[in-house]
Amino acid sequence: MGDHVEQSNATDGQLRQFTRCLLNDLHALEQMLSSGQVESGKQRIGAEQEMVLVGNSARPAPVADKVIARLDDSHFTTEIARFNIECNLDPLDFTGDCLRQMKEQLEHFVERVRTAANEFDADPVLVGILPTIRKRDLTLENMTPRDRYFMLNDALSRLRGGAYNLNIKGTDELILSHDNVMLEAANTSFQIHFQVDPGEFARRYNIAQVATAPVLAAAANSPFLGRYRLWRETRIAVFQQSIDTRKGPHERDFPPRVHFGNRWVDDSVLEIFQEDIARYKILFAAEVLDDAFEVLDSGGVPKLQALRLHNGTVYRWNRACYGVSEGKAHLRIENRVLPAGPTILDQVANAAFWFGMMRGLALAHEDVTRLMAFEDARDNFFSAARHGLGAQFTWFDGKRHTAKEVILNELLPLARDGLLQSDINEIDVDHYLGILQARVETERTGDQWMLRSFSAMPGPAPTWEKLHALTAGTISRQKKGEPVHSWPLAQLEEAGGWEQNYLRVEQYMTTDLFTVQPHEPIDLVALLMVWNNIRHVLVEDEHHRLLGIVSHRRLLRLFGRPIPREEGQLAPVSSIMVANPVVITPETPSLDAIKLMKEKQISCLPVVQEEKLVGVITEDNFLAIAGNLLEQKLASEGSDLDFPTDEADSGA
Repeated sequence: MGDHVEQSNATDGQLRQFTRCLLNDLHALEQMLSSGQVESGKQRIGAEQEMVLVGNSARPAPVADKVIARLDDSHFTTEIARFNIECNLDPLDFTGDCLRQMKEQLEHFVERVRTAANEFDADPVLVGILPTIRKRDLTLENMTPRDRYFMLNDALSRLRGGAYNLNIKGTDELILSHDNVMLEAANTSFQIHFQVDPGEFARRYNIAQVATAPVLAAAANSPFLGRYRLWRETRIAVFQQSIDTRKGPHERDFPPRVHFGNRWVDDSVLEIFQEDIARYKILFAAEVLDDAFEVLDSGGVPKLQALRLHNGTVYRWNRACYGVSEGKAHLRIENRVLPAGPTILDQVANAAFWFGMMRGLALAHEDVTRLMAFEDARDNFFSAARHGLGAQFTWFDGKRHTAKEVILNELLPLARDGLLQSDINEIDVDHYLGILQARVETERTGDQWMLRSFSAMPGPAPTWEKLHALTAGTISRQKKGEPVHSWPLAQLEEAGGWEQNYLRVEQYMTTDLFTVQPHEPIDLVALLMVWNNIRHVLVEDEHHRLLGIVSHRRLLRLFGRPIPREEGQLAPVSSIMVANPVVITPETPSLDAIKLMKEKQISCLPVVQEEKLVGVITEDNFLAIAGNLLEQKLASEGSDLDFPTDEADSGA
């Protein structure tokens, strides 16, 4: 976001001045391109590794600042959330053993983070979306205390003019409203960079757009957001919707700030920068220290601070980047679609596949825009995000193929040729592309491992305990380093048992609720109890605010006497409900909930958060927990829980 952000609520004069600097930078880049002052003939690759820090119960641990201070290394930097860390790898020449060097850098840096984080009772995890993350983790209290992040929140919220809404449909459907941009912090990625010649930029950028869908389908690793099973790579939907500032007449086309693009690039990188300046409002006014033309006139290389700052607030999935390295300006394409994890080996395999396609598609096809409509490239991308390897692509022949078919039959051989033609070590090429090939052939991607593990766990177990097991299983397998296609499924026992999963009511409360409104008839309450085998029905208003509770005992008192009627109609629920019942919050310790039930002599506790009904705890929840704990205790002592059969009794 730049080093010299001043304010997000700038005056009109400050915005005009920054806009002038932005346009000046664009003109300077145009001159540099026309005069050959941007590096050519050099190919480099790079990467940025994001990690989430977790602590007790596999929950986000907001200790990133402490970990980064302990590391004391410019390779590491903060992210928007206090539980995320970013590591920037050193750029590598795209030749020889660069893939192996990338892997070794990643192993070195991740291990350093792990060592530092362990001092604060935390562990780094490479995962697209942490399965155990919850809405209450995504608050401003967990925003990294840097002015730039609060300015970003203020600027986007001002443009948005209201709540941020998520509406994502997958196996489950999530509808969520949030009051800040921290939903973005649920995402953790592995971003890779590919330096290109200025004259080749348009062609290579279009290739990057085509290659994005297949690499994403093979790399999908984010099927959960909280307890909801959504897209195979849910990050794509979360990021696009979490900072969506669009509002206005539906008849107008308002492009989202996170987007795939609108068309192929024809001639130059300037087209992308020009479009982004034209379409997207400036979020920040910044002090620009250097005039780009003055730097050029003095024989220097301008940083183009204003252009880079604005570019950092427009989120293309393949981003065009200007940079300065070793005293020379260069252009690169940043692939932002890949999730973190499941392992370093898997990430390098994903990178090798994308780098290979970037080179291989250029060797095989003069112009990919003649083979595929832009709309098909974009549709392929979203299909990959939704369905992973089950996606259907419209490919170069104009026909529909599965992602698996396109990858195995066409793109893997092409990527291998592209890497070999770039003089990448053949042993490394076979190793990393072999990992990706095995993953695709077996269809054991990160998202599949999570979904299969979750489904295989015992049905009665609380959802959050299963998600805890997924996170714990991911951490343990990442430490072993084997690629995800070889992972055994996660087991419920990996969640750590009752010590980790029943400490707070949010970990096991019932969230699938049957409720009524106060004006509805009493007999509806009785039928809900019979149909669903429950003993309490909660009463809420249309805004999901808790008003009261009706217990089965309350209904039993009506037996043997006429049901009250009002004006010839059955009396409403409000006439028999207990108003303003005792409530708890999701964070309430289980022991406190048990004490409260005993003290108040009640068998049901509604769970309320931000004045909204979110769950319920009843005696049945604690009976189930007690049964599980007793079974674990007896099993640990070698007791036989099998009762003798009648046949055994008769033979005694």
